[in-house]
Amino acid sequence: MANDGAAESETWADVVPFPSERRQVGFRDVVGEVLRDERQRQDRTLADVAEDAAVSLPYLSEVERGRKDVSSDLLHAVHTALGLELDEVLERAARRLRVGPQRSSGPRMLAA
Repeated sequence: MANDGAAESETWADVVPFPSERRQVGFRDVVGEVLRDERQRQDRTLADVAEDAAVSLPYLSEVERGRKDVSSDLLHAVHTALGLELDEVLERAARRLRVGPQRSSGPRMLAA
């Protein structure tokens, strides 16, 4: 069988770097996690908390996912709507910063 060189130039897959064990976690990530986890613990909807906090639902969603920075006014409105004190939100966030992200988006499969 003749080799025309096609097999040598064939690309099977792109190489994707293996994710590092610890990604950089920021304040807005952990504050969003704390707010989302508390809202879910209370079995409340995003719309319910957004209405009580007088903030738009899309913006609160972005805050919970760590995609938007939370201002002190917004943080006050949301922690009050959730019945939390500011020090509790900050303590929970500090614990998460020490141990890393707690996000549980379902099972993850990594291959080496």
